[in-house]
Amino acid sequence: MAAVASNLDPEIAGRLRWNEAGLVAAIVQEYGTGEVLMLGWMDAEALHRTLTTGRATYWSRSRQEYWVKGETSGHAQHVKGVAVDCDGDALLLTVEQTGAACHTGNHTCFFTALEVTG
Repeated sequence: MAAVASNLDPEIAGRLRWNEAGLVAAIVQEYGTGEVLMLGWMDAEALHRTLTTGRATYWSRSRQEYWVKGETSGHAQHVKGVAVDCDGDALLLTVEQTGAACHTGNHTCFFTALEVTG
């Protein structure tokens, strides 16, 4: 990933533990229901864009570019809140989801249940 200059507040950036690629996991939860919708990745600039526009913006590891959720699909995420976990290695975005959150067309990416036997 190319280093991108960011206008993210240094105090916020300093609270986060970025991985070796300069990313942090962003767990996305639906406002109102609490349902977990997806997991995305953000660098400092994606987080800055999310905080300043109110639209969920992620870094695509496969395409190596920023993407605003819903920009092409119409399945937008309007951000209601962002929280940092206690270790600083994950974000929790609370969003109003329009349409499907998953690229498969499902409302959530977590639709495959595994059997727990213990």
